[in-house]
Amino acid sequence: MSHFITLTCLAALGFMSAQAETTNNKMPIMNEHSTTQEALTPGEQALTAAAAYAASGNQAGLRQAVICGFECGVTVNEFREILVQVYAYCGFPRALNALQTLMQTVEERGNRDTVGAEPGPRPEGDSRVFGADNQTELVGRRVEGKLFDFAPAIDEYLKAHLFGDIFARDNVSWRTREMATIAMLAVRDGVESQLKSHVAIGKHNGLTDEQVDAILKIASRTKAENVLFGFGEENSAYAAYFSGASYLNRLNTEGVGIANVTFEPGCRNNWHIHRGGGQILMVVSGRGWYCEWGKPAQELKPGDVVNIRPGVKHWHGAAADSWFTHVAIAVPAENASTEWLEPVDEAEYGLLK
Repeated sequence: MSHFITLTCLAALGFMSAQAETTNNKMPIMNEHSTTQEALTPGEQALTAAAAYAASGNQAGLRQAVICGFECGVTVNEFREILVQVYAYCGFPRALNALQTLMQTVEERGNRDTVGAEPGPRPEGDSRVFGADNQTELVGRRVEGKLFDFAPAIDEYLKAHLFGDIFARDNVSWRTREMATIAMLAVRDGVESQLKSHVAIGKHNGLTDEQVDAILKIASRTKAENVLFGFGEENSAYAAYFSGASYLNRLNTEGVGIANVTFEPGCRNNWHIHRGGGQILMVVSGRGWYCEWGKPAQELKPGDVVNIRPGVKHWHGAAADSWFTHVAIAVPAENASTEWLEPVDEAEYGLLK
């Protein structure tokens, strides 16, 4: 498997879009700002992406991650183990759908990909006992507390099944399982406490700060792709007016122009002015900024609406640490146009928190 195939495959997943350059229209190469590819191997990136896509229910993304993983040397059984594990953190429906996608992909490729190692024999004895031992070793301490006294059944299921039956399957390392778990949790809402705990567990089992950061970046990208109105394609036609990568999905072009725009973390458009008609922004996901000339920047979050009047110099885009999506609605007017101006000052943007 060539280095070119590996990098091209990862670029197709989008994990190189903001950092990759192309030489002689052949080999995508990483520039000096790349960290994701240095922290995780190509196979680890594919496994991480697969876990995140499966947790999100994005079967098309999962299929692409699986294909990339196969090209990087990931085995069928490695994917199978991680996608079975999805059910413990995201439920049976997500896991079953993901396994169906994996099975179909394997069959479409003619069952030619390496199956990989099977797990060793199940430990002898009571799974509650060796599961509790696994949990203690994995976390670095005994796990107990008031919640488990209140609901002892969940404590038994965690020890006997998750840390006993699943984590006892040794054809995938605990480090890899935690890498996948972090990715799964990172794309879910309302599980911040569990995500924080598993980041700590992952580090206890060999993940570095740089690797955790890379996992979270991959997960945030996969989560951004699941936006309500569609992620769209890279906004190359307007790239000259943006700092960073953005993605455009036109929703309507007749009468009223409506588009879904997604910004990668740190991406924002240049200062600009809408002549004739104004623009309305409806925030869909993530965290971003809107700023008018001479005024403080306004933080934007899902549900916010911005009514931009004609003739107002302004910019909008993502926060430095978050993907950001809004729907942009062009207010119809005769001879309406957009005047693009200078980029946002890097130092001023850097002050926004």
